[in-house]
Parts: sequence; C-alpha cells; structure tokens
Amino acid sequence: MAHLPSRRIGRPGRRKAALAVPIGIALTASLSLMPGVATAAAPDTPTAAAAESSTYPYVVNTSTDHKTIESVKKAITKAGGSIVIAYEKIGVIVVHSSNPDFGKQIRAVRGVQSAGATRTAPLTAAGTTEAGAPQYISAADAAKAQAADADAEPLEAEQWDLRAIGADKAAKINPGSKDVTVAVIDTGVDDTHPDLAPNFSASQSADCVSGKPDTTYGSWRPVDADHYHGTHVAGEIAAARNGVGVAGVAPGVKVAGITVAQPDENQLFFAESVVCAFVFAADHGVEITNNSYYMDPWLYNCMDDPDQRALVDAVNRAQMYAQKKGTLHLASAGNSNHDLASDAIVDESSPDDSTPVTRTIDPSECFDVPTQLPGVVTVSATGVKDLKSYYSTYGKGVVDIAAPGGDRYQIPDTPSKNGRILSTMPNGEYAYLQGTSMASPHAAGVAALLKSTHPNATPSQLQWLLKAQADNPGCPTEPYDPDGNGVVDSTCEGGDRVNGFYGFGIVNALKAVK
Repeated sequence: MAHLPSRRIGRPGRRKAALAVPIGIALTASLSLMPGVATAAAPDTPTAAAAESSTYPYVVNTSTDHKTIESVKKAITKAGGSIVIAYEKIGVIVVHSSNPDFGKQIRAVRGVQSAGATRTAPLTAAGTTEAGAPQYISAADAAKAQAADADAEPLEAEQWDLRAIGADKAAKINPGSKDVTVAVIDTGVDDTHPDLAPNFSASQSADCVSGKPDTTYGSWRPVDADHYHGTHVAGEIAAARNGVGVAGVAPGVKVAGITVAQPDENQLFFAESVVCAFVFAADHGVEITNNSYYMDPWLYNCMDDPDQRALVDAVNRAQMYAQKKGTLHLASAGNSNHDLASDAIVDESSPDDSTPVTRTIDPSECFDVPTQLPGVVTVSATGVKDLKSYYSTYGKGVVDIAAPGGDRYQIPDTPSKNGRILSTMPNGEYAYLQGTSMASPHAAGVAALLKSTHPNATPSQLQWLLKAQADNPGCPTEPYDPDGNGVVDSTCEGGDRVNGFYGFGIVNALKAVK
C-alpha cells in the first residue's frame, strides 16, 4: 500500500512524517505572549464545555520564584486541581482538574502568567486515526539490495538518501562520537532492534506521556508495532554499521528514546508530555533532540486564545531551558504543503482530539509547535532529485535547512525504485516511509556529526554550522508541479543562497566531518 503522509509522523501534509516551521517568528527568548491579530474563533475550550465529571490536563505557567510557585500550588488545589508535577526550574506546573471553570479561575490568580487546557476532550477521549501505512521491504527487494554491494550494509543499496547527502562517505571518515546523544522525542524507540541496540542509551531515555518522566527499564519502548514512528526515526539517525540491515546518517553516535505519544491508536502529542521531554533531555546531557511531530490538538496555536497561548508558553520555556543547557533541537516542517511565509493559512484539522473546525490563521500569530519556537531548526523535505517533496511545508524565512524525507514522485535508481526512506521498525523489521518526519532525523544526524567534529560548539553555533555546510540547489527554474497534473502546487521565493523551499540548503554529511 502506498504510504500517505501521516498526521503525526509528519503531519497532515505539513511536518513530521510531514512537518516544519520558521525560527524567526515574533517570539523572544522568553516568548512574548501579547495577543495578536484576530483569528478565526476556536471551539469552546474544555473548561466551558466540560461536565463536572470530566477531567482535563492543564499547564499552569508562573515565575520560577519558589514563594510564588508555592502560592500558586495552593490556589490550584483550592480551584479543584490535582498537581501531577511542578517543573519549578521553568515555572510550569502540570495539573489535572474536573472543574469546568478551572482555567478561568486559575488565570485570575496572582502570580499565574498563563494557563490553559492541553486538549479539548477529556483524558479518556480518542482523537483521529492516522492515514496511510508503512511499506515493509519485501524479501525480493531485500535480496536484490544485499546482492548489490557486499561491502555495504545489507540493505544500503535501497538507501539513496545516505548517498544524496554523502553520509556513506562521511562514515568512513568519522561515523560520529559516542559522546554525542540524539534523543528521539516521539512514539517510543524499540532498542531491541539489532540495528539500534549497539548505539542505544537507556540512561537518557524515558516515558514522558503523563507529563512526568518514567525511567523504568523499557518504558521508552513503543506499546505496539503500530507505534513505529520513533523507531523508524531512530534508525535514520544512528542505525549501526554492524553488518545488519541499514545504516544511519551518524552510525557512531548514541540514540535515546523519549516517548511522548499517547498509547492509543491516535498517538497524539500533548503539551505536558513535550514539556517533560525537553526538560528530561536537558537534565540528562542530551546534545540534540529530534522532533518529528507537532503538538496536539492544534496544528497552529494562536496567541489570542488563552489555552493555546499557555501551551506555547509552557513548551517554549522547556525547550529554551534545554537550549541554555546545551541542547540543539531540530523539528520537521510539516506535511501540509503550507507556505508558512504567507499571509493566511486555512487549518481544517484542529482540534484533532475532538471535532475540527475550519479556521483561517495568520502564520505570524499562530504557531506550529515546536518547530516555530525560537532557536528550533526547521527542516523541510526533499526527494532523490534534490527537489522539495510534494507534501513538504515551506516558507522563506521559516525553513532553515532541508534534508531527504522521500517523495513517491521522485524515483531513485535503487533495486526497488522506491522514493521513500528505508529504516528500522519495531520487532526487527524494516520499512519505507516518507514525510518531513524523515527529513528532520537526517538533519539531526548531520548535526550529531558536526557536534562530534566540534564538541565545544553551542546550540546556536551548531545551527549556523548546519546552514554553512548545506548545499542549496536554488529555486526550481520550472513551475513546481511534482505530480505532473498541470497545476503549480507551490512557489519558491528567494535566491540561490536562501529560499523558501530549502532554507540555507540541503544538509551535507560529508562536509560536516571534514
């Protein structure tokens, strides 16, 4: 079955298995939270619509002053809230409450800077299912790949993406340092996979789904084979060159798994889980995080909505805390083929945990999180022809770099002729996927090689090194019509150095190690 761009694993045509966004948004390091232009009205928040018996999670944001935090904690209890965990270092408190007026009441408390429900349906509610499915490699294709080059990994002949960015040659010079860890913030990582076990770091892995880290051994593993996304991403970054299966972009670095996706079939990523993941990564010495998802339930979080504003505030505090401790974040641009530099975008998918409503948003006031947060590297996707993938979100001044994410319209000269990305799957399997979810880990792998080569580089220095070593093909000279139906699907703006399709260019692993 052909794989369709997934919603979480790349976003509905926009980021993760299709996802992406700009860094230079109107957000400061502390994240200015002034209301912006009017946006289309969102549905009633859960606090207004919930029954007394419905329990919702919230983030309550305050200063990091201990006295203020203690005062706010008392107010939370008084308002009918139960504290899950308080991240005092960033002033974020995760709360559960069945009080339908909790949000309104707690926002009026002295010392509370913002507060909001992290979803629009109760804790037990389900969201929307993911479209599409992975393409598992067939026995015939596996046999062809193994026969192609006896000196390479058994399935490496199918990995056009490694050759596209020089990762196969880079591995012979510097495969990456064991002192560098890339944390995959995702659906879980199957560390028992033979291609991942050699490089897996259990001490830097956890389950953050509840908003509170669980480091019980194996907690980071996917709950079932359907939660395959994180395992696929991990293999793209650091699958070992061990004579088994495939190879990663940086096969010598460590990879960790931090689970944030809900364990049900919908696999949604909520704010409290993402906050937990960033703080955990920072506190456990992770150098790089890969974020191939967008934060549910909103594809874009608008600053004039008190709930959405609070979610952006909470996650931004967490990711900035990690940056200050030396962690670089990379995120997929999205799979919606949206122009994030445009004046308006129609969002028909939010909220995805209840009933979506169509709203027209201003991308300068409504943000894809975490990819549009300050300092986060936004990655668009390309195919084998170094052309923007048909689904990839883009935008001049928004996309920082590009990397292979796969494209079924761009056919490689491989045994299977499959334009998607082959990588690891749970239970020792391998499969093809496409999306910006696949692009971000390629860039994260190159960032890990840069960190290995420049161990003292700060997150901001690494980001500029990523941009400096990138190769920019420039905007297409012909109208962009990837499916050949005669309709121009998107327009690239900018020059040969920086443009909306590729940012500063497509990452280059070989340059990263020289």
